[in-house]
Amino acid sequence: MSAGDPPPPIPGARLLFSLDAATAYLNHGSFGAVPIGVQRAQQRLRDEVDRNPMSFYVHPGLTDRIVHTRRHLAAFLGADPDGSALVPNATAAVSLVLQSVRLTSGDEVLLTDHGYGSNGFAVRRQCRRDGASARTVALALDASDAEVVARIRGALRPGKTKLLIVDQLTSPTAKVLPVREIVAVAREHEVPVLVDAAHVPGMLPVEVDRIGADFWVGNLHKWAFAPRGTALLAVAPAWRRRIEPLVVSWEQDSGFPLAVEFQGTVDYTPWLAAPAGLFTLRTLGLETVRAHNAALAAYGQRVVGAGLGLAPADLPEPGAAEAAMRILPLPTGVATTQPEASALRQQIADKLATEVSINAWGGRGWLRLSAQAYNRPEEYDRLAERLPPLLAGLR
Repeated sequence: MSAGDPPPPIPGARLLFSLDAATAYLNHGSFGAVPIGVQRAQQRLRDEVDRNPMSFYVHPGLTDRIVHTRRHLAAFLGADPDGSALVPNATAAVSLVLQSVRLTSGDEVLLTDHGYGSNGFAVRRQCRRDGASARTVALALDASDAEVVARIRGALRPGKTKLLIVDQLTSPTAKVLPVREIVAVAREHEVPVLVDAAHVPGMLPVEVDRIGADFWVGNLHKWAFAPRGTALLAVAPAWRRRIEPLVVSWEQDSGFPLAVEFQGTVDYTPWLAAPAGLFTLRTLGLETVRAHNAALAAYGQRVVGAGLGLAPADLPEPGAAEAAMRILPLPTGVATTQPEASALRQQIADKLATEVSINAWGGRGWLRLSAQAYNRPEEYDRLAERLPPLLAGLR
């Protein structure tokens, strides 16, 4: 395979998913796709619950099963299982951390302009409640790691900045940020850091404890084939006693992490089935999947970019060899606001039978492509052929 060629398919991978064959699903990054075997593992757990709900929820083995699952997932991510908690998603973890940091009047939370949109909503709500403020530092799309670290260093206000939130792999711009170096700089200024690594588990190699963040959260339902509603929040030792669950339930006196994990009659089956997702990933070959997805995402970016008349120099690099998401700039004036971006995404879905992500960032529209084991080069080829006429009709 020469540079720029699509990778060969992973044998049998496409048959592991129940995605609609009539739709090109090029947006794995948004909600993931659960393999059929993992769906069935979760359904067996649901059947177990419904055979005897009392036995499932009240039997003392439930907390043991949660702990066992947490240990399995934490080991995969290189995180301390005793300092980690299963949570529904990164969004829930962000609110949990914001509540636990306990902001006061005059404090501030620092974000970057590459952050996930709902994190901004959560920060602003918490700041309104506590009399604190939110501030955003802008990072150029083509900024080097050193430039990113320097920008964030210059934006920190020791004594005032009480939390820094950074993405390990950004959602709107598919840019990998040097979180380990950012955490080191923040520690010099005694600023705690929350790393939103929603896209990392399964896609990028990671050793969570080596990053050294005060808080790190990753979704396993995106790239690690877990059922939706499965994420892991890792918390540094200094913060564990200060973590308070968003909802108080029967394990409150157990403290972190069980107090966070046990929520009464919520559905625990996504968590308990998550190891089946890791089994599927390892069966396909973790490195094989990563290499395939990264190469196919790069191929998709190149051919769709060529269809839009973009030169290779116009295509942003994600900053990591294993990155399975790529972005392309849309023509000037197209999808420059988020409502316009959402409308265009729906048109592409309806008219081209293709699912992609469209975001408005930095005053222009961006198309984000994902690649997963079930995707094929011809899906990107078709989008490259059919997208330009659709966009031309918008002008």
